[in-house]
Order: sequence, then structure tokens, then C-alpha cells
Amino acid sequence: MPRPLGELEDAVMTRVWQWNRPVTVREVLEDLQQERSIAYTTVMTVMDNLHQKGWVRREVDGRAYRYTAVSTRAAYSAALMNEAWAQSDNPAAALVAFFGMMSQDQREALNDAIRIVQRDNPIPAPPEEPAAEKPVDGKIEADKAEADKIEADKAADGTGAQGR
Repeated sequence: MPRPLGELEDAVMTRVWQWNRPVTVREVLEDLQQERSIAYTTVMTVMDNLHQKGWVRREVDGRAYRYTAVSTRAAYSAALMNEAWAQSDNPAAALVAFFGMMSQDQREALNDAIRIVQRDNPIPAPPEEPAAEKPVDGKIEADKAEADKIEADKAADGTGAQGR
């Protein structure tokens, strides 16, 4: 997974994700300028960096580029969560702590997501073992039956331990 976005990269990507259409540097600049003082060249550099890092693709439109997100904000967030979880030395404890921080709305959203995943990707039931292969006293029934037969044959012809 790529590294997390920096503050300005995140501000730019937030707009690209929200607008969900090809955008120009000028459009992003004008929206960003409503909340901070920022130069055109700064936004252009950030968007070029995002393109180089694979976050956006761009197409020429006259003398400008139009940028489109490569993936969704949800996919980005999921990748961040997965990366954090994978780096934990105790993933189960990390999940418990994470779930403990959730609001009731977040827990309901999680339950909805679990239902969707389980519906779309049901966990198959484990295959049933044939009766002859169920363990009996540390042996498989088929092996035990074969061992009993061999012992009986040895006893009958006098080559077994009982016949010595």
C-alpha cells in the first residue's frame, strides 16, 4: 500500500473524490482558496505528484490536464486500516481496541458491512469426513480395522507376538 497522503495531498484528493469527475488544477485551486491562501503552482505540483504516485490519472484537455481519481476514498481508507491491522503484533487485540472506539452509528455500519460480505462471500461449510476416517483412540477407524486384521492373521498363523 502506498504511504498515507500528506495534508495538502489529502485536501486535493478529497475534492477529486467528492466531485467524482475529471478536474483541472484551476478548479481545485479555486476551491482550496476558499479555506487557505495557496498558489496555482503549489496545487499543480501536488497534483503532478499525485499522478506520479499513482493516485490520479490525467488526460490532456487543450493546454491543461484533467485529473481523475484512480480509486475511491473508501478503498483508500480500507487500505489504510488493513495496513495498520497487518502491522500489529496482536491483530485481534487491535481490532477489539478499534471496535471499542467506535460510535453506535459506526458499529451499525460495521454490522451492515459484515452482513453484505457474508451474503456475497458465504463461508463454505467444512466437508464432512467419511465415517471410516473419524479418529478413534488416536487412530483412524480404517487404520485400526486394518491393524486388527493383521494382528488376527498373525495370531492365526503363529507369527504374531501372541504366537511366540
